[in-house]
Amino acid sequence: MITIVNRGYEVLATGLLAAFFAQVVKFIIFTIQSRRINFKIFTTTGGMPSSHSAGVMGLSTSVGLISGFSSIIFAVAFGFSLVTMYDAAGVRRAAGKTAACLNRMMDDFYNHDVRAAGGKLKELLGHTPFEVIMGALFGVAFAYFFHQYLLCHSILCFN
Repeated sequence: MITIVNRGYEVLATGLLAAFFAQVVKFIIFTIQSRRINFKIFTTTGGMPSSHSAGVMGLSTSVGLISGFSSIIFAVAFGFSLVTMYDAAGVRRAAGKTAACLNRMMDDFYNHDVRAAGGKLKELLGHTPFEVIMGALFGVAFAYFFHQYLLCHSILCFN
């Protein structure tokens, strides 16, 4: 039997699951706010909470819980998380704003027939700082509770 507790498997699973469940939360929030179901939300970037932030902070927190928050590997993972979250709130958000501006310009230039120019550019690329922070908090909480669940079900509860 392969155990994932306190191993790289736990770190990988935590990051992937935190990002996945953040997308589920994003889908639920969108469905409640818009009163319609759109399964494309599962594959889109942007929105609340940031699944990128949830994934990388879940991964970093998992590394910290296993290797210690003063370890070199945690510092590397956390640095990776900060760069990813900065990119989500900074560079990709700016690219989304640029796409929105270009879409308006193309709409005017092509007299509201944007398909003639090849279609609209994707505007929802990045996140607001609040969405990034909420995603990061979600990832940290997910990693902590997932780690505790794994510990309970593999060590404490079966001994």
